[in-house]
Amino acid sequence: MTLLFGNYQTKMGCLSLKNLACTFSVACLVLTLSYISLGMWSGGGQWSRPDSFLYPIRSNVEHSTEPQCKQCDESTQKPAGNDSAASSHQAGLSGAPAGHPAAPEAQSSSTRSAPAPHSDPPATAAAQTQMKPTPPKPTDPFIGDRYAKQDLEPQTKCADSIRSRFLKSGFKEKFLVSVPVLQWKKHATNQEYQRLRHYYGAFGWGALSFDTLVQSLSVLNTMDNLRMFDDWESRPARSPCIRCAVVGNGGILNNSKKGREIDQHDYIFRTNGAVIKGFEEDVGNRTSFYTFSTNTMQNSLRSYASEGFKGLPLAEETRYIFLPDHDRDYILLRAAVTHTPIEKGPERSKNPPTYFGEHVTAKKFKMYHPDFIRYITNRFLRSNILKTKYKNLYRPSTGAVMLLAAVHTCDQVSAYGFMTPDYKKYSNHYYDSSYHEVAFYVNHDMRMEMSLWQQLHTAGIITLYMRN
Repeated sequence: MTLLFGNYQTKMGCLSLKNLACTFSVACLVLTLSYISLGMWSGGGQWSRPDSFLYPIRSNVEHSTEPQCKQCDESTQKPAGNDSAASSHQAGLSGAPAGHPAAPEAQSSSTRSAPAPHSDPPATAAAQTQMKPTPPKPTDPFIGDRYAKQDLEPQTKCADSIRSRFLKSGFKEKFLVSVPVLQWKKHATNQEYQRLRHYYGAFGWGALSFDTLVQSLSVLNTMDNLRMFDDWESRPARSPCIRCAVVGNGGILNNSKKGREIDQHDYIFRTNGAVIKGFEEDVGNRTSFYTFSTNTMQNSLRSYASEGFKGLPLAEETRYIFLPDHDRDYILLRAAVTHTPIEKGPERSKNPPTYFGEHVTAKKFKMYHPDFIRYITNRFLRSNILKTKYKNLYRPSTGAVMLLAAVHTCDQVSAYGFMTPDYKKYSNHYYDSSYHEVAFYVNHDMRMEMSLWQQLHTAGIITLYMRN
């Protein structure tokens, strides 16, 4: 007998079908592996790492130190004509600049090579024929360097914004002003679904039925959900520029005394196991945006409870930004906004979710657009992992998505708690009770991300906190 679970294969042989002991052993193993595959394993170790996606494989890949897509930058191809029809609901596609290839019609998965097991079936037979998620063709993943176009007026007239600095830097060919950072109700059209269903994981809607997509995004139906800084105009005292502090969880912040400086920014971004109590002097105590996927949130609550992460921040100013890896994120979003039980998946419950407080409203929620995740992967974090057998596991880390989202929406960005070249001097997290070395896994390219932060800092696009 051969059992396959994820990347793991177990072979067992039984001398006789009547051998009850063997049958019982096989049944126990199946139940155990099924439990693990659902992400319910609550023990310690690598299974419960928030961003590990349940693949405890250390990375031996030779990591790229250049945050660029050589195929995109060096290619002389022009976008293919048959891709131009895949326009967005809002205003067509933001085409790749000269030298960037167009998106192929189908791509490989980011975190899976087939639809997620908890996808909703379409409501009707006709819809099933037209809109059922279908496996992509085995082509080079994430090449689709064409994106929906979202033109939003800047919320300030900052004379020294990141946007202006990008256009004067070596990153100007990579930077797209109009790529949508967040998604909302009007993005959930049949035309957009047909375009994005070819991409899986955080890169598209391949694991979603059209019904699930429409029902979930229908709750994000105001400009508060589409704009990052929905309360900016209502603030009584506004600075000329929107100043953001993006706070990672790196050990470099321990004993940094940066808390007051962080809290003086207009907005503060945090992610995953962001322990605050007891570390206010180092990391501040405000949280304007909390970025997470359902998987990383659940794993953070399990893994870092003993370190003080007992729940999500619940302040009045806090907004929650989903990084949707699969359908469970869309399902949780709808349940949280409508205050109804979660009907399916690992989070299935009899009562409405309370992670975000009992009286949370739709205004508090946002969700990253899959085009944005694909865009930052193609143009800023195109890792050599994509050339290996682990390519379907890869995406930028949750912290990287958070920082690059701030770079594309704030006027000024200061980054704290992100990996620097002297990372070995510091523990993995600022709240670790004892030293834990940084571990590298194949689903993220942390060295490439570190290199990108250094380059953005050198270019004057961000201000990166470094001890030395």
